[in-house]
Amino acid sequence: MFDNLKDKLQTVFSSLGKRGALSESDVDSALREVRLALLEADVALPVVKSFIASIRDKAIGATVLKSVRPDQQVIKIVHDGLIEMLGGEASPLRLDVTPPAVILMAGLQGSGKTTTAGKLAVHLQAKHKKKVMLASLDLSRPAAREQLRALAEQAEAGILPESDTETPVQLTKRAMQAARLQGFDVLILDTAGRLTIDEAMMAELRDIKAAATPDEILLVADSLTGQDAVTTADAFNNAVGVSGIVLTRLDGDARGGAALSMAQTTGCPVKLVGVGEKLDALEAFDPERMAGRILDMGDVVALVEKAAEAIEEEEAMRMAERMASGKFDMNDFLTQIRQLQKMGGLGGLLGMLPGLGKLQKQIAAAGVDDAMVKRQEAIILSMTKKERVQVGLLNASRRKRIAAGSGTSVQDVNKLVKQYQDMARMMKKMGTKSGAAAMKAMLGGGMGGGMGGNSMGGGMPSAEQLSQLQQQMQKSGMPGGGGFNPFGKGGGLPGLGGPPRKK
Repeated sequence: MFDNLKDKLQTVFSSLGKRGALSESDVDSALREVRLALLEADVALPVVKSFIASIRDKAIGATVLKSVRPDQQVIKIVHDGLIEMLGGEASPLRLDVTPPAVILMAGLQGSGKTTTAGKLAVHLQAKHKKKVMLASLDLSRPAAREQLRALAEQAEAGILPESDTETPVQLTKRAMQAARLQGFDVLILDTAGRLTIDEAMMAELRDIKAAATPDEILLVADSLTGQDAVTTADAFNNAVGVSGIVLTRLDGDARGGAALSMAQTTGCPVKLVGVGEKLDALEAFDPERMAGRILDMGDVVALVEKAAEAIEEEEAMRMAERMASGKFDMNDFLTQIRQLQKMGGLGGLLGMLPGLGKLQKQIAAAGVDDAMVKRQEAIILSMTKKERVQVGLLNASRRKRIAAGSGTSVQDVNKLVKQYQDMARMMKKMGTKSGAAAMKAMLGGGMGGGMGGNSMGGGMPSAEQLSQLQQQMQKSGMPGGGGFNPFGKGGGLPGLGGPPRKK
């Protein structure tokens, strides 16, 4: 997401970094490029003008002139400006009400409204531990109710039984009563859409709103439609009053103009964003974290959250014990590959690490992508149980058989075995005295502080803890950073233990 804007802004800041000090003309030149980048990203012109005027006043002030690295100060000013443009503080859903909290989903046909209702049910159940019921009020689109029922089954949420004889308002009243009687915490009402905005749709929404008195009216808008999505949001807000916006398909939006314009233009906060096709691909929208992604500062908080969701505590402790004892076989390697996939694959993971915007393209050009990770999984699954534990058994004929069974080449098998051997050697060093100290720091006390919690009982380590850990690992002869390395060149993931090292 925001790929085009991210690349252009990085080019601007790179040129600033080459200057020892910034003059007013330097700032104006840089901001001119930022302005063009925002306009090319399809951000609304009034929003761009306001943004540039705001950050220019700060960028040519005394704080820049006194700073050691003026370009870094400009990046900080642009970062703060982006946060303000995106809506300032995060705006969570209003759920602290007398149950059931009623969420009304509105939007045009084709915006992903029904799918988003299913995703929202999963999100509320997983993140907020709420008991959710879904109800379809869409009597105009064929198979709309069948689609929502199927999504409810996948999400393991409640669903209001269908009726062909009731109006949307009657269905709303029955859904409210059923949700109260059955003890649901949240009721999600999926309304009908149209291909274009018309008065009949708005009148129906107003009637449903009057019957349900919803706690949230969420407009579902397709981010790929750009400024059309902003226009749609304005129309719905003026007609029925929108409390928040859900932007779908943000993962496929290279420009991001709708996301950047929406809050400023409509006055409605973006509350959720769709970032994939799966039911769990719905995220709470945080302006600060999104600004960090746009400026290639990463989103470490989201990375920690994904790790906590993907890695089960028992499995993490089992892996930690094996690593601490220097044991590591292909089954463990397979576990790490699958954990990577659960966290969104290489693309999703690298996008959350700071400073890797440009590296992502280089990695993709080198053929290191999610398809490669899937090939690695297929290769391991084509091995026998004995071969996974005793990799030394893999002679030429066995490797040829594994390649044929996994649909890959012998060279692919050889590369995987080499990666495994590199990691196995590192794990053996974990068994040394200094290596054990490093592991203890990483898996025990060293992970106890910082932000957020993970499945191993701690949070992100502090900078001091990371420094101590790195020193211990270097003393033991281990590559800096450790952990799963899909590149097979020592070190850990880029940004956590340094970039892949050249041999």
